[in-house]
Amino acid sequence: QLVESGGGLVQAGASLRLSCGASGRAFTYHTMAWFRQSPGKEREFVARISMGGGSTAYADSVKGRFTISRDNAQSTMTLQMNNLEPEDTAVYYCAATPGNSWALVPEAFDYWGQGTQVTVSS
Repeated sequence: QLVESGGGLVQAGASLRLSCGASGRAFTYHTMAWFRQSPGKEREFVARISMGGGSTAYADSVKGRFTISRDNAQSTMTLQMNNLEPEDTAVYYCAATPGNSWALVPEAFDYWGQGTQVTVSS
């Protein structure tokens, strides 16, 4: 089970930190990712981190502003979001898939959280 937290309403230029907590001891053996979805749009890839945390990937739209990290001892993943823009407004989802994965599409991820709303005002 994945549970996101940390969303909210902020002004453009502000920062937010999203967290994803996982139950069970298998967290270490899953590639983790963040996706987001805005009304009327498809769910899109934001960032991905490998099982050990040594490899990360970002969507071009967030590169340099967002940082994904994980703490396997605590079974948690975070997304530090800086310099937020109104275009970042969306529901953000935590996702997991077993093993190491280089996928960037939602269909490749097996487990999902319920989502947390991020709203950035201009």
